[in-house]
Amino acid sequence: MVIAALNGHTVGGGLEIAMAADIRIALKGNFQIGLPEVALGVLAGTGGTARLSRLVGKAHAMEIMVTGRKFSFEEAQEMNLVHDLYDSMTLDEFRQDVLDYAGQFTLPLAAAKAIGNIKRSVQSGIEIPLEYHLALERELQSDLFQSEDAKEGIASYVERRTPRFSGK
Repeated sequence: MVIAALNGHTVGGGLEIAMAADIRIALKGNFQIGLPEVALGVLAGTGGTARLSRLVGKAHAMEIMVTGRKFSFEEAQEMNLVHDLYDSMTLDEFRQDVLDYAGQFTLPLAAAKAIGNIKRSVQSGIEIPLEYHLALERELQSDLFQSEDAKEGIASYVERRTPRFSGK
């Protein structure tokens, strides 16, 4: 999982980089986000047009890019461009909040192989017909059911305890 932590103005190329991440979280503040490239007579050409439309939908993406307007992190969260906003008081606190958030996706608390397969299914599935996506999902699930982590996850559920995943 790639997490982009936004702690200031996130415009142009900075937003294009952030959109390549799986999850975007931001520090609350008087910051702006946007793709203002149209004011330079160009487009957001390092993944901006492709990623923004997939993340927020065609209508929002078109409006954001043709106007070049910048907007708040709160508005970005409303359209699911930013997943969460943090009220951290200092940059060090925000950094720790980000690390704490990321901890839920790492061993031993999370089944890393399952997270990887989820990411693969979601990213690949958007590009292929539904029936192929469902076949891919079945293949990935079958692979996971053979893993030690799946056995641990099911056993911990039955035993009503916290799982300790190994990544195997």
